[in-house]
Amino acid sequence: MRALLEIAVFNIESALFAAASGADRLELCENPFDGGTTPSYGFLKNVSEHISIPVFPIIRPRGGDFLYSNAEYKQICYDIELCKDLGFKGVVSGILLEDGSIDHKRTAQLVALSGNMQFTFHRAFDRAMNPLQALETIINTGAKRILTSGQVPNAFDGKELIQQLVQQSGSRIIIMPGSGVRSNNIKALQAFTGAHEFHSSARLTVNSSMQYHPNSMNETIVNTLVDVTEIKEMKELLT
Repeated sequence: MRALLEIAVFNIESALFAAASGADRLELCENPFDGGTTPSYGFLKNVSEHISIPVFPIIRPRGGDFLYSNAEYKQICYDIELCKDLGFKGVVSGILLEDGSIDHKRTAQLVALSGNMQFTFHRAFDRAMNPLQALETIINTGAKRILTSGQVPNAFDGKELIQQLVQQSGSRIIIMPGSGVRSNNIKALQAFTGAHEFHSSARLTVNSSMQYHPNSMNETIVNTLVDVTEIKEMKELLT
């Protein structure tokens, strides 16, 4: 079975481009410079009406750490219920405790709340204490997969830990490498780790199409899109 490529997208244009370029699944996010936060209702609704491939919205109420108050947790629950009502196939979330361990209780509650939606534990994992123990805790929550860069900024640099996670998890949970995954390293990362799902933003920064730029603002406006050529190349390289 051919490996799967998930693309993180931060706006509707990127979602449409990625789906048309051969992405197998989308992770839907907003605020790329915060590492991705929960998409707006308008973004969710628009994608649910126009994208046919599986889409997993990230459910993360803010940037920063993954230690959430009761009010933030309630917000996460509401957003998961909204995604379920809109018919999404999965969600991406996760919670840590102050000591860096996985918040098993609340994460398991989120998995249960997700119902038939697949639950991916996101890169909060990369800030967890004792990753091999954290892996077992997440498996016990009932989550479907873990998105990880191997607890370093770039997944290729974290390939040794990712390989350990793949081997330890067996068929109990999917380990999906992500962060810095591109066409120049995805094939080697697959061969080394044995992973079968990969995550990339294939991010492309483009200048604004605005013709008028007031000099008084002293700033350059750019937009974040996806590199369709990069997506196609990664798809071709995966086996």
